[in-house]
Amino acid sequence: MVAQRLGELGENGHVAETLTLEWRDAPLHVQVIDMPLSELYYNPSTHRIRAQRSLDRARDAALSTDPWSQESQNYLRDLLTRRPSDAVHPDPEFDKLVTHLDEFGQIEPGLITREGVLVNGNTRCAALRVGTKATSMRVGVLPASCTWDDINAVEVSLQLRHDKRRDYSYINQLLALEEQRDQLHRPIPVIAKTFHTTTKACERDFWVLAELQNCIERSQVPGQRAMRLVDFEQSKEKLAELYRVYHEERKRSPERAELLKESRLAAIVLDYAKTDVRFVGTDFQERYLDKELIDEFGRPESSDGARVEIPGLGRSTRAPGADVAAARALTNRLLQAKAVVAAGDLTDEAETAAATKLITSYKEAFGDAITIAGRDAMLRKKRLAAPDRVAAACKDLEQSVTDLVLARGNSSLDEDAFDDALIQLHAVLKQLAIEAQRSIKIPGSGLDWLATAVENGPEQQ
Repeated sequence: MVAQRLGELGENGHVAETLTLEWRDAPLHVQVIDMPLSELYYNPSTHRIRAQRSLDRARDAALSTDPWSQESQNYLRDLLTRRPSDAVHPDPEFDKLVTHLDEFGQIEPGLITREGVLVNGNTRCAALRVGTKATSMRVGVLPASCTWDDINAVEVSLQLRHDKRRDYSYINQLLALEEQRDQLHRPIPVIAKTFHTTTKACERDFWVLAELQNCIERSQVPGQRAMRLVDFEQSKEKLAELYRVYHEERKRSPERAELLKESRLAAIVLDYAKTDVRFVGTDFQERYLDKELIDEFGRPESSDGARVEIPGLGRSTRAPGADVAAARALTNRLLQAKAVVAAGDLTDEAETAAATKLITSYKEAFGDAITIAGRDAMLRKKRLAAPDRVAAACKDLEQSVTDLVLARGNSSLDEDAFDDALIQLHAVLKQLAIEAQRSIKIPGSGLDWLATAVENGPEQQ
């Protein structure tokens, strides 16, 4: 059918729609055809749901054995429509995509191989099948010589364009980066260019993925399941901040940096918010947490491990690295408990209850310690810094929303003055973005948003 419809384009003599993509480091224009939705296959190697495949190991095994069977294709469809961080629940973003396609139709064409495998547009195909209007999908067709390496490279290149597609989930983007480095053997500067990011940001992401994979190994209990990468889906900003503070501290003291990393990983495993995790510093366990831990779930035995004698005093003290070993043992205990709880019905009920009790106990202890650490941090803060000023400005903007609602009710809004104020706001935000980009080496999602928001200003209209 693909070959027939491509041939019909040439026979009709009309100007055919084309799709431009990066193909083997050069631009390529491919022809676009209309294909029935029933004839298209979801791509089993798509980066969009790679991490989520492990959620159901039996269906994942069947998918690896025969990716083109109806059962495997149904599993891919289910993953595409579910929330990346929790595949049990539908994804609201997918529902929005369905609504958008029903209302406006397909804007960008997808991309398939000559065999009908979707290289780009897997989620859109699933959304079109859910919707009530579409029976077919516009797709570009790759050359017959394409390989799986070509398919993966093209998918990454196209998916990074900004449009109405759902973004890759955090973990799937990390896996896509790893694939570029380990399977395609591309240097980091080339990967950074492909992903429209910086070399430093790629180095950060590789470090984060390595730490997560290490956490999964540490969570493995003999005879039981380990944690999964998708369990860290909601921790993107917390892990990015961990990378930054860890490397800053490592310049001063590698041992204290390791202690900081273990303490923050424990807080991340316990699902504390980013603003709470920030209060976990190098002295968190010794100064705050040890006072809160109850006897039943106190410091692991490794904290009293290696000791050295003080010559002439007849006394001993903890050996160098003992604090790090204790922190690592505590984190291991939490990781293993999380793995037991995540396994659900696959583990013994008593073991699940014990793991839940342990997590609850540690969460209470961490909560109390974080509260005290946060209070101390606020007391040390003597001046109003840039983040505080932005937060204060946000409160003023929230009040302006209320004022707009009231003004609409009594028709008292001065529209010209309001428009002038918005132009001034844009100018200030633009200057803020410039200075922030000069000050921050690896921008977070907030700065990325600000830089994008100020690109198109009133003067460019």
